[in-house]
Amino acid sequence: MDGYLYILFWIVSFGASIAGAICGIGGGVIIKPALDAFGVLSVPTISFLSGCTVLAMTFYSVIKGKLSGESLIDIKTGTPLAIGAAIGGVAGKSMFQAVSASCADKDTVGAVQAGCLLIITLGTLIYTIKKDRIKTLYITNAAACVVIGVVLGIFSSFLGIGGGPINLVALFYFFSMETKAAAQNSLYIILFSQIASLLNSLITKTVPEFSFWLLVLMVIGGILGGISGRSINKKIDSNVVDKLFIFLMAVIIGINIYNIYQFI
Repeated sequence: MDGYLYILFWIVSFGASIAGAICGIGGGVIIKPALDAFGVLSVPTISFLSGCTVLAMTFYSVIKGKLSGESLIDIKTGTPLAIGAAIGGVAGKSMFQAVSASCADKDTVGAVQAGCLLIITLGTLIYTIKKDRIKTLYITNAAACVVIGVVLGIFSSFLGIGGGPINLVALFYFFSMETKAAAQNSLYIILFSQIASLLNSLITKTVPEFSFWLLVLMVIGGILGGISGRSINKKIDSNVVDKLFIFLMAVIIGINIYNIYQFI
């Protein structure tokens, strides 16, 4: 891979992680389709690198929030969701591996991922625009939280996005969370699902081939993006976060439409 592509991948990881830390979408929902669009690495490799980058960013963000006493994570609700997401993360990774193994043409896998992500992102955008007019729930049952977490984990791991927008919609609708609280709880859920997904890849020996230094650069970009994103998040109000989120969803929709065309 040419040297300039390493820089490009770092810029994408850094920028996506800033946005991910601000909005609570993890960054993978931007990193995955953006890197797919360049077409220089295989779909499984990009999914793995994206997942590792998101894991690094969310680990920093969650731990930093706890240590600083600024965490808005609802442990009673967030932990069952995170446990469910970990279970779903393993299931989603297994589903991705099964689909990948059954498709002789790997572009088909990319098209399926891009199509699913397009539908989810479009639904998320519509919900976010109309959320002030939608009556929300306030679920407290731990078993229900685990089930919701499993579904979130499956989607995040299968699509290689970490969790992203679908987590926020679930937290808005099922738990009536305010924007900034939802962002932090989303990162907490993503952390668990990505740990489970990574462990599954290591245990099943399905880690794709990649450049070690590319992984290092992307992880560094993810952590630095998390640091910058946390700093920015503290200085802006929830309305600004919502507007940034809507803008990002529109951009991601455009990228996924391009990726579907490219893969097909």
